[in-house]
Amino acid sequence: MESLHAPWRIEYILAPKPKLEPGLFATIAQSSDDETNLVIARDKTCFALLNRYPYNGGHVLVLPYKEVPDLNGLTPEELADLWQLVRRCTNALTAVMKPDGFNIGINLGKVAGAGIQEHLHIHIVPRWLGDTNFMPVLGATSVLPDALTAVAAKLRAALAQ
Repeated sequence: MESLHAPWRIEYILAPKPKLEPGLFATIAQSSDDETNLVIARDKTCFALLNRYPYNGGHVLVLPYKEVPDLNGLTPEELADLWQLVRRCTNALTAVMKPDGFNIGINLGKVAGAGIQEHLHIHIVPRWLGDTNFMPVLGATSVLPDALTAVAAKLRAALAQ
């Protein structure tokens, strides 16, 4: 494996991060304004929404309604529901956006990259062959070819089927 050295990233790593208000996901979970909050699916114990600050187009977050910091705070039913919704969202993303693959993962704790540590959430990031180009590498900019609200509407429709 080759290593790509990216010393410019240290500025981001060491820079102060904006503080997100505690309870953001819990507030969204209790809201009925799914369009504004980019919520694309609601199930019995969990829900899914588009990430407002995506790593890539179609970046979805799946999370339990219950605010817990890790998997240990979930019942077996909640855990099963969470992963079933991950599967449904992955299938909807495949139908709507036709990615070549996915990154699916959980960041537990600040050092692992969790921006909102108090509320467990699973990232589903669609990936396409060649989706890493000069923009994120040199320009520190991600290009999203479709509006978040348009993607949310398409995914909502796919998930409703």
